[in-house]
Amino acid sequence: MWKQFLGKISRKSPKSGSGDGGSPPQKYPTSRGANGAEAELRASSPSQASAVAAAAGAETREDVFLRKLNVCCVVFDFAVERGRDSPEVERKRQVLVSLVDCVSAAEEPLTEAMISACVRMFAINLFRVFPPKLRSGGATDEEEPFFDPSWYHLQAVYELLLRFVMSPVVDVKVARKYMDNSFISRLLDLFDSDDPRERECLKTVLHRIYGKFMGNRPFIRKAVSNIFYRFVFETDHHNGIAELLEVFGSVISGFAKPLKEEHKLFLWKALIPLHKPKTVGVYLPQLTYCIIQFIEKEPKLTGTVIRGLLKYWPVTNSQKEMMFLGELEEVLELTEMADFQKCVVPLFRRIAQCLNSSHFQVAERALFLWNNEHLFDLISQNRQVILPIIYPALERNARWHWNQSVLNVTMNVRKMFFDMDERLLLACQTNFQEEEKKRAASEERRRLVWEHLERNAAFHPVTGDIGFAVPPTSVPLVAPAMT
Repeated sequence: MWKQFLGKISRKSPKSGSGDGGSPPQKYPTSRGANGAEAELRASSPSQASAVAAAAGAETREDVFLRKLNVCCVVFDFAVERGRDSPEVERKRQVLVSLVDCVSAAEEPLTEAMISACVRMFAINLFRVFPPKLRSGGATDEEEPFFDPSWYHLQAVYELLLRFVMSPVVDVKVARKYMDNSFISRLLDLFDSDDPRERECLKTVLHRIYGKFMGNRPFIRKAVSNIFYRFVFETDHHNGIAELLEVFGSVISGFAKPLKEEHKLFLWKALIPLHKPKTVGVYLPQLTYCIIQFIEKEPKLTGTVIRGLLKYWPVTNSQKEMMFLGELEEVLELTEMADFQKCVVPLFRRIAQCLNSSHFQVAERALFLWNNEHLFDLISQNRQVILPIIYPALERNARWHWNQSVLNVTMNVRKMFFDMDERLLLACQTNFQEEEKKRAASEERRRLVWEHLERNAAFHPVTGDIGFAVPPTSVPLVAPAMT
């Protein structure tokens, strides 16, 4: 009787994806379901299958592991089946949880067939088309998070993927054969998920993959750079920029000194252009942290960062301008004197424009830069260059700015310069008064010219239809023939 039972079990070979040592299974799925696994899932529960295997003693550790993975390759449509209502859905989750425990407690190395089947199961469950956002009333609220209905299973799959990547029983060389660049590229595409829980899991998984799979690090950096390029220059929309920057904050902190040219290009071509999109406020803290990490590694990069900020400085967005001023202050705190002097003129021309902003918060934030001790020291040592640029803006604020708070802070900054170098301040004041007289005289001449033109027009009114007036010319209409 037992021989007949064992014979039936041996004839039930696993479907594609269970694999064996000689011929590894297909790495990525060709369909979203597996009919054999689905039938097995409906036929028996994991506990019943384990009991049969224990009684028979015919299945090895690898066979049980592969059979469970094959069961997990069934993908359910949660939008139709309404999540946990179906018993097959709950059984699959139980199998996933048991696999997590199995990988966590494993002491023997996983075989190549087991590793291959794991990667195939991850690909089937994770690599998918994102469901559309379902909003009530037809209006979309960008601040409202979206939760994927399939998260009931995805959470367990991500937990298994994380344990798989971190497990010491997984051979890195074997795993890299299946978790190759194609797999990582599709994993990075998932960062555009609308579900913040999925992006948080992806952030942890990517960090672990980057730390363990050292051979894939250059590809990961290049792939993330391409995501940033598409976001800045093409799509202008991506949900996972903040999470990717958070991962790269720790990556940049691990760069060796001196920095490679590749890493400097990543700063100039990938990170600094991220200041351009209008949604920069969503990920600005993570972006600033990455840039500060670069400057701490190589302080001479402050000039590059400041020029980049000035290149993408906002013109009509006051909230974004305040963010830039905050980031600029953090960068200037790490700036050395030699690098500061290279960009002092364009930098303070921009600050002078911020001082005269009609938005009182922008003007006030720019004036608060003088409260920074390090920046105040840099300004005091370069006052011969800075004060002639800044003084006209200070004088205009003192005379005409509508906000009392801005007026008070402006007077305090003027007093700082007066205490710093009274003679220079008085010289700038004299120059400003002369420039104002010249400007007033120029405006008066322009006003007189317009009055003269208006009087002439009143005495000689233009009548009739006016076409394009062609002035008379003495040049012949037909050019003489060349001989």
